[in-house]
Amino acid sequence: MRAHRTFHNEGQMSSFSDPQALVGYADNATRRVPGLNDMHRMAALLMAERTPPHGRVLVVGAGGGMELTLFAQSCPGWQFDGVDPSAEMLHLAKIRLGPLASRVQLHQGYIDAAPQGPFDAASCLLTLHFTTEAERYKILRDIHARLKPGGVLVAAHYSISQEPAERALGLSRCAAFAASSGVDPEQAKASAVAIGQQLPILAPDQDEALMRKAGFSDIDTFYMGLAFRGWVAYA
Repeated sequence: MRAHRTFHNEGQMSSFSDPQALVGYADNATRRVPGLNDMHRMAALLMAERTPPHGRVLVVGAGGGMELTLFAQSCPGWQFDGVDPSAEMLHLAKIRLGPLASRVQLHQGYIDAAPQGPFDAASCLLTLHFTTEAERYKILRDIHARLKPGGVLVAAHYSISQEPAERALGLSRCAAFAASSGVDPEQAKASAVAIGQQLPILAPDQDEALMRKAGFSDIDTFYMGLAFRGWVAYA
C-alpha cells in the first residue's frame, strides 16, 4: 500500500506515481514474480469457496488492476471495491478493466478509505511487504473488521527468513528469476539489493502471527514462489 515509495507492488524499482514507470507495468510484474498469473487464479478459486455468486469482494492494493481483472472475469456476479493510494495506478486499473469497471468501485487511499463492508472476501496481494510490522497489523485488523464472519482473506508478498544468509539467498533467487524472464541481469541484482535494504520484509512465522493477532484463523499457505509466500485465512 506504499504507493509513494520507489517500488512497484510487485518489486519493480520505480515510482508508482511516475507515468513512464507505468508503461509495461503488468509485463514487468509478471517477469519478477514467479507464477503471478497463476497466483491470481488460485486466489480467485480460494475466495470462491466462501463467496456467493453475487458476493462482495475487497481488493487492497488494487492499483494496476491485474488481480481485479482476473477476479471479475472469473466470477461475473461479484461486485468489487478496490483501494490504492496511487491515483495513477487506479487510473491504470480502470483502463485495464475496460467494461468490467462497471462492477468495480475504486477508492484512492489506504485501508481507511475502503468501505466498511461487510465483504465476503478480501485480497491483499504484493502489498504488505511495503509496511512495517505495526502498519501491517493495522491493515490486517482493518480488513478483518470489514469481513463477514467466516469471510476469506488471500494475501501474498515477500516473506523471508530473517537469518542473513537465507534472506540473501531468497533475494538472489528472485534476481535470477527476473533475469531469466528477460530483465537486465544487473538491474535485477540491483533491485534485489535495494529490496533487501529498504523493504521491511518479515519471516513467514511473523506474518502468520500477525494474521492470528488480527483475528484470522485456519491460516494455510497456498503459494510459494522463491522469496514470496501466499496465505489463505478466515475471519
